[in-house]
Amino acid sequence: MQADIFAKKKRNTLAFLLLLGAVTILAMIITEYNALKGFASIPKAIQWGMANFYPTAESLEKLPVILEKLQETLLVSIAATTAAAVFALLFSIFGSNTTRVNAFFGAITRGIATVFRNIDVAAWALILLFSFGQSALTGYFALFFGSFGFLTRAFTETIDEVSGGSVEALKATGAGYFSIIFQSVIPSSIPQLISWILFMIETNIRSATLIGLLTGSGIGFTFNLYYKSLAYDTASLVVVVIIAAILLIEYASNYVRKVIL
Repeated sequence: MQADIFAKKKRNTLAFLLLLGAVTILAMIITEYNALKGFASIPKAIQWGMANFYPTAESLEKLPVILEKLQETLLVSIAATTAAAVFALLFSIFGSNTTRVNAFFGAITRGIATVFRNIDVAAWALILLFSFGQSALTGYFALFFGSFGFLTRAFTETIDEVSGGSVEALKATGAGYFSIIFQSVIPSSIPQLISWILFMIETNIRSATLIGLLTGSGIGFTFNLYYKSLAYDTASLVVVVIIAAILLIEYASNYVRKVIL
């Protein structure tokens, strides 16, 4: 019996891999992608990068401007994530199976979160460009909407997993709805909620680089400007600054997680 189960799993795995391979080959045929040519171009790309794409002493003069744009990107990312987290917490409380007011209202809030979550931040940026044009505000709202959808889903699942038992215990003692929320749900969930917020900040800082290309703001626009003007040394310095910022923020985020968890 156990041998049959393992054999079935192997067959399913093999079938999935074959299907995945068939889809990959079909996609390569449709897009006319030449895998051999692609792999053969990697050494040339590395050679070009080592010859052209590196910071120089002249590019270091632009470092203050680059850091100023990086600061703008970081602040927009943090502000968008923080604001989205507040709204996400409210929606997750009303959408959670543990704390929802009723099933209908819970389904509505979950549906709204699903819509926002399934639209990528780049798509949000393109949509909002028609209303706000190329500005930091467009990037802010794009990150806000994307963060709101993701965090609402994450917060809802966290509340369902963490606070179920304590909520039932308080209900048994006759505690009111708001007492349950503020004395049980939020205190028991806060470490995981903070962890999700930190993760979203990291993600948004990475996404903000791409969003900046579309909205004409932040560090992404700065990179695009130097790259298109063929100032590869300065563009490479922008990349180095972005990587350093992401590594520092990830280190700080991991440290905070260790402290609160």
